Amino acid sequence: MAFYQSLRDETRYQRGTSEPGQAGWIAERLLRLRALLNAQIVSRRRPDSLVIGSWNIQHFDAGKPRLAESFHYIAEIIDKFDLCAIQEVRDQSSVERLVRLLGPSWDYFINDSSGDGRGNHERMAFVFNRNRILFWHLIGELVIPKGALPNDEQFGRTPFFAAFQAGWFKFTLCSAHIVFTEEEGRPLREDEIRVVGEELAKRAKETEEVHVLIGDLNTDDQTSEGIVALKKAGFLVPEFGPTSLKGKKHYDHIAFAGPADESHMLAKGAIAWNEAVFTPADMEAYRTPAERTYEKTYADWPGSYLDWSLREMSDHLPVWIELKIDYSNEYLSRTQELKAGERP
Repeated sequence: MAFYQSLRDETRYQRGTSEPGQAGWIAERLLRLRALLNAQIVSRRRPDSLVIGSWNIQHFDAGKPRLAESFHYIAEIIDKFDLCAIQEVRDQSSVERLVRLLGPSWDYFINDSSGDGRGNHERMAFVFNRNRILFWHLIGELVIPKGALPNDEQFGRTPFFAAFQAGWFKFTLCSAHIVFTEEEGRPLREDEIRVVGEELAKRAKETEEVHVLIGDLNTDDQTSEGIVALKKAGFLVPEFGPTSLKGKKHYDHIAFAGPADESHMLAKGAIAWNEAVFTPADMEAYRTPAERTYEKTYADWPGSYLDWSLREMSDHLPVWIELKIDYSNEYLSRTQELKAGERP
């Protein structure tokens, strides 16, 4: 459970509910967010399940730092997952700060910086609850065969993978942030998605283990060439609908390859955090904090509010899936039916 005790520290948060940043203001919006998350995930999930989330948290945390209250809202959302893949990590200390708000049972891994150019100095992170997830001592960045991409290129942002186990379910999770901008002579988005999909599908077949491709694939919709390539490679690609808050693009995905009977999806969704925090009703209240944070006067604050609020949270919606992880009944049923000398 996310930690809230810092909200009672008067040296950090003023008491009150009338202004952004006050303890009561943040608590009120956390209650709204908790109600939304309870209706969508908490009250419906099965006790013997696993919830995996993915969130491209815009420039986390680059340039002018986010408001302190934004970290509480981000932590509240991720707390409802057992594991979350985060894209666009720009500052390791922001992940550390997030994990402190999540509590001592949470841990994380961050990969290497992608450098300048197409990678935009971004990293990716896995944040997970050790009470629900076991790290399986395998972690790395995806290496592809020579010549897999045009001109023998590597990925703009190298996909990041790690192996985990929850209950009976052992799986490898591969987080990707496919580069959106396509330059002449460079691999297209569809090329990167195809190569990742083919490599993970091959590994899933060789190991007979579920491989999950997760993250921001920058695809327009379910008919995009990259999604078609994933399905051709054998992936199950659930549809989450539009996840871009400045358009109708289906950017974010959680897709599976491997034994079908071990990737039993129970539920899925995208979290519309903007229905609970940084809402249009709060626009005028945030004008002063915005000007203080970014040291500028917004001449057209109503026209700027959306962009500003997305910098505080993200221009993407987080997506999630719930998976079955307890196969005890099936195992015992098969054991019951074994005959003498028969191999299980």
